[in-house]
Amino acid sequence: MHTFYHAFFSQRRPHHQLNLFLLSCHPLLLKKYWKRSFNSIEISYSSAYLGLFHYLPTMIRRPPTIVCYICGREYGTKSIAIHEPQCLKKWHNENNLLPKELRRPEPKKPELRTITAKGFYDLDALNEAAWTSAQSQLVPCNICGRTFLSDRLIVHQRSCKPKVAK
Repeated sequence: MHTFYHAFFSQRRPHHQLNLFLLSCHPLLLKKYWKRSFNSIEISYSSAYLGLFHYLPTMIRRPPTIVCYICGREYGTKSIAIHEPQCLKKWHNENNLLPKELRRPEPKKPELRTITAKGFYDLDALNEAAWTSAQSQLVPCNICGRTFLSDRLIVHQRSCKPKVAK
């Protein structure tokens, strides 16, 4: 990378070629620059072409996340240990407020510990099991059949109407 810059900038180039090279790295700036008097500029295509490939955006890697087996949301690998006890406590509080017929048994943490060839836990398999566990806790509406969290089912049933046959 250093040699590329050194090779390009060490040669004497007209000021407008240098600007074009720098602008080729940033398409939004190039768009603004293009609107100005572009016909008097000698374009160095090779340097602009190299500049575009030199600054291609790299793939952004997200940090690994783990799905909560209670609520189904994604959390970081460090914060899931903090979230799960709080989520379970909240689940118990909300479950106790529900009518007896809507109360659910306590969700069980999936014990899927698949280790990959490199010695790491298989996060995809763990997340799939946690997602399935979270989805299994949803309660179906007795009118339309859609599934909801227990506390949301009560709100839904206020406005749910049976389907009218056409």
